Amino acid sequence: MKTGEVTIHIGGVYASERPTIIKTLLGSCVAVCLHDPERAVGGMNHFMLPRGDGDDAEAGRFGVHAMDLLIGAIMKAGGDRRRLVAKVFGGANVLELSGSVVDVPRRNIDFAKTFLEEEGIPVLSAAVGGRYPRHVHFHTDSGRAFVKHVRRVRPHALAEARARAAPPIGYGSITLFD
Repeated sequence: MKTGEVTIHIGGVYASERPTIIKTLLGSCVAVCLHDPERAVGGMNHFMLPRGDGDDAEAGRFGVHAMDLLIGAIMKAGGDRRRLVAKVFGGANVLELSGSVVDVPRRNIDFAKTFLEEEGIPVLSAAVGGRYPRHVHFHTDSGRAFVKHVRRVRPHALAEARARAAPPIGYGSITLFD
């Protein structure tokens, strides 16, 4: 079966029972990839804040809603919640800010890990934190994730790249998360 490709952005959620490569570019945002290995069903979300009061069109921008939407999409595609495993990416401090008020990356990471733990979904691997954005490619059928750090990026280059749906210049190394 031919593998398709889908790119998601902030607030995006996508799951499929067909072989699909889901791509996203993360800065301070977090993406959670869920996979049911028995049914070869997988999906990814991309959220920017742990909680918020967006309208329904913006619900996926907030972790608490993005997780519910992703689990629902995987179940609709034939996955079983009891078999789900996770991989977590993102939460880079690309603007090099810190402090309790502005530490959005840390809050996103903590939210994702806490949510998955409370739901009993094991985290098989994670690449979170640091200074550099990440470009993630997640394979829904195998559960593999390829992560490439984006280095030497101007603060606004990430937003510009998202608008173009292309990675900024200055890639680093690629890491495979089996």
